[in-house]
Amino acid sequence: MSDTRHATDLPTTIAHLNHTAVYASDRHLSAEFLAAVLGLEVGAPFGPFLPVDLGNGVTLDYYEMTDEPIQSQHYAFLVPDERFDGMIDHLEALGVTYYADPNHTRPGRVNDLFGGRGAYFDDPDGHNMEIMTRPYARP
Repeated sequence: MSDTRHATDLPTTIAHLNHTAVYASDRHLSAEFLAAVLGLEVGAPFGPFLPVDLGNGVTLDYYEMTDEPIQSQHYAFLVPDERFDGMIDHLEALGVTYYADPNHTRPGRVNDLFGGRGAYFDDPDGHNMEIMTRPYARP
């Protein structure tokens, strides 16, 4: 059996995140919500998953889970500075409160961490989403 992948398709470092499942009580609602905020498209269903391709080789695969409560997770998205205001506008148009901090104590404000801008908001299932224009400066 031969490997038909091209060398350019293989990771150049140890590992790249390719996809992750995001649990949702309604996969369509949650996928459409995130896609609307980020200005992306929802892909065609793939088995039980509804994908949102982030455009950097990573896909969020929304998986509908109705037999138990959804446990909140945190998802952070590095976004272009020139699109940040539009994303905030989308949140406001959807009636979603955004916050400057991950604990949601500073509503309607953005932060200026690491020389960029950022905001936190809940998706329909309570996942703590973050948009930021600069990556965290790690030691």
